[in-house]
Amino acid sequence: MEDGIINRVTNSKLVVVNLEDYYPKGNRTVLDIKDWLYEELVLREIDFRDKVKNHDWSQYQNDFVALTCTSDAIVPAWAFMLLTMQLQPYAKKVVVGSLEQLETSIYQDVIQDLNVSEFEDKSLIIKGCTNMPVPANAYILLSQKLRPIAKSIMYGEACSSVPLYKRK
Repeated sequence: MEDGIINRVTNSKLVVVNLEDYYPKGNRTVLDIKDWLYEELVLREIDFRDKVKNHDWSQYQNDFVALTCTSDAIVPAWAFMLLTMQLQPYAKKVVVGSLEQLETSIYQDVIQDLNVSEFEDKSLIIKGCTNMPVPANAYILLSQKLRPIAKSIMYGEACSSVPLYKRK
């Protein structure tokens, strides 16, 4: 009998899919327009357009930007559209919402464009622990994309995975 320890995880045919590997580089920035409003509540078009005109949009070069208003103001859709027109030449992506909604939108694009042919007929583990802010929706989107082609899908780590799907 051999005294060596056998690493069954390394010798298995499991393929780890780590969403962190697809994390796009770039700053994530929140642009909160509450300070651009009169008393943080009322959007006065002339004043708002003046702030837009005098803002340095180049500071968002290659950023992913989430537009938001954290006050209780009612902001018309055209205001966020106007901001987007200014950001578009600089930012990689612009959304209205929180940082989590921004990350979800980024991952929607990543997963939609992901070539999954290398995962066909394989037993997959979607890695659960990440150091990057991977939103919960990214795991849902990825599992939906992989289910039609995978032999099986698990979630977690190879040493403690949760079975999710097995083709019959």
